[in-house]
This record gives sequence, structure tokens and C-alpha cells, in this order.
Amino acid sequence: MFARMSAARKLSLRLFALLGILGLAACEPVAIGGGGPTINTDRPVPVALLVPRGSGGAGDDVLAQSLENAARLAIGDLEGVQIDLRVYATAGNGTQAAEAARQAVNDGAKIILGPVYGEAANAAGVAVSGRNVNVLSFSNNASIAGGNVFVLGPTFENTARRLTRFASAQGKSNVVIVHSIDVAGQVGRNAIQSAASSARLAVAGIVPYELSQQGVIATIPQVRDTISASGADSVFFTSTTAGALPLYTQLLPEAGVSPQATQFIGLTRWDIPAQTLDLPGVQGGWFAMPDPGMAERFRSRYAAAYGAPPHPIGGLAYDGIAAIGALVGAGKSDALTGAALTQGAGFQGVSGIFRLLPDGTNERGLAVATIENKRVVIIDPAPRSFAGSGF
Repeated sequence: MFARMSAARKLSLRLFALLGILGLAACEPVAIGGGGPTINTDRPVPVALLVPRGSGGAGDDVLAQSLENAARLAIGDLEGVQIDLRVYATAGNGTQAAEAARQAVNDGAKIILGPVYGEAANAAGVAVSGRNVNVLSFSNNASIAGGNVFVLGPTFENTARRLTRFASAQGKSNVVIVHSIDVAGQVGRNAIQSAASSARLAVAGIVPYELSQQGVIATIPQVRDTISASGADSVFFTSTTAGALPLYTQLLPEAGVSPQATQFIGLTRWDIPAQTLDLPGVQGGWFAMPDPGMAERFRSRYAAAYGAPPHPIGGLAYDGIAAIGALVGAGKSDALTGAALTQGAGFQGVSGIFRLLPDGTNERGLAVATIENKRVVIIDPAPRSFAGSGF
């Protein structure tokens, strides 16, 4: 992405980003609706799992297997609930996802778990929108949420809410937003703006940048001057560790923006991959992450069962089955309706609590972390209930 860099900058910008796998391309959401099927909780409940197998990409096949493995691990953990899991391949595209969703409902599925990518999830939801079946997709694209489509993936909106509320509680009041001009950057910018308003943080300025080395470098004086002129006490980046984040956190201090006076905050994980922790510029920054203890327990259990670690988003399939199992276990015939899925108490997932919201998005309990001496330090733990901190 960034050409003609120093060796150190080249190394820092070769780091991998994990959130991109979920897909942020804008899609048309299905119409607002509701409802859901009537089920017999005394018999196995047919659940369709839509995975991106068959796309021709090895990565999609690995992801598909991890999602199926995690779903079956979750089924094994259920007590008193029987799930009839049926797996359908989508090839990672909307056309096949729509066909798979229709076939699943024809086969008797009472709820659909998946697909992964935003376009495919939107297509699946539209395909069965008149069939009284809800779709719990693995996407993190909030633009497709609504009606019979829910997103299980971690959203920028949820992360931005957690971090802006924490920042406000720590006495921060004035933030500058720095975002890339691509779709992900614009979605991130909007999420931060909305969350800042709710948290009573003033947005002192917004600085967009082009996706190139020169694009980033060109905005350094603008970011510095905006912070200086407004007295902003924090700067919020949408960029990933594989993108512009290492360059910004290196060049801004060199330009006179002190991280001690201006808090650096990130919308994405700063601890992935582990090499990021060695970068001087990220020390002291804030970012959000799932409960690390719970996430590690799931990884260990999965590895023990299947001989390898799960895909980074494989746990979403476990979460989906856990939610379905909790609702079906209550013994009610309306367990999989929209009203039931959005019950306020939420569910316990592999990395902490989560709940589905009436608008089709989700809220997840996240910890706030920083990096000290090249190690991740939790400075505000993930809440254990939705009455806890951060909500």
C-alpha cells in the first residue's frame, strides 16, 4: 500500500488486519420487519449454517470449516436442547447465498446462521424475507442489518460507543477524527461521530486521508494544526495496524503532537498481529477488545477438539448457536422470533456478553486496553452484564 518507505515503516505496514475479512461493502438492507417461526422445542430444531465454502479460495474453505467446527462445539455444550445443524455452501457470493437460504428454508430450517460477507448476508435475508425466518449473519456490516437480518460480527458502532464513553469518563472532551477515504474509513468516521455525540464529546475536526504514503504524510500538519487550534485532548484513528496507523503514530509525535497530552485512540485492534506491540508510537494508546480471558478459553477448547486454533471469526458461529440454544431451552414456541432474539439480557458468547438489537445490529461487552512496555494491559474490564460499565 505504501511505497518508498524506510525499512522500519515497511516492516510496520506489512502487519496483517483481521477485521477486513468480514466485509464492509455497502449493501441494500432488507425492509424493516419482524416475526419468526413457531417451533416445537421438544424436537430437534433445524438450523441452517451458511458458510463460504466453494469460492475457490483456500482462505474461505478454512473459514467455512472453522465456523462449522465452532457451531458443532457449541451444540455439544447445550444441555436439554437438540439442534439439527444443516450446512450449506455459498461460495462467498450473493447469488449462491440466496439460493442456499431458499433451499435451507425449503428443507425446514427455522433460522439461518451466516453467511459471512455483507453482500451474501443481505442476499440471503432478501431471499427468505417473506418466509418468516430470521438470519443471524456473521457480517459486521451494519448497513445490511434490519428486518429479518441480524449481524453478529463486531461493529464499528459498538466499538466507538465503548471507547467514547470511556474517554468521556476519563475527562476527555474534545476529539479529532482521522479517517481513510475508503468505505471502511467513512463507516468508521460516522460511527465515531455518532458515538462522540452520545458521549458528549465535541468533535474538534475531521481529517480524511488518501490510501498512500504521501496521502498520510500530507495530512500530518493538518492533524497537528487542528489539534493545536482546537485544544483537542484526543485523536481517534479509524486505520488498522496493517494500514496507516503505524505511520501516524510515528509521525505525529515527530511533528509535535505529544501522546502524553493528546490521547491516541484506535477503532481497530492494536494487538494484532503481536509485532504491533513493539512499535513505539502505539505505546499508551487506547483500543477495545473482547474479554481476553474468555477468548483464550475458547481458543484453547477449540484447539483441543480440532487440533488447530479457530479462525479469528470462527467463534461467531459458536455465539449464534449459544443464543439459539439459550432461547430454545426456555421451551417457548416463539423462541426464534425477532422479539425473542432481541431480549435485553443478551447472551454469553465465546468472548463475552452480547445482545442483538431491534435494528439488527449488536452490542458486545468489550474491554478497553492500552499498550505498556510492549504488552497489552486492560485498563477497563469487559462488563459481565448489560447493567455493567460501558453501557
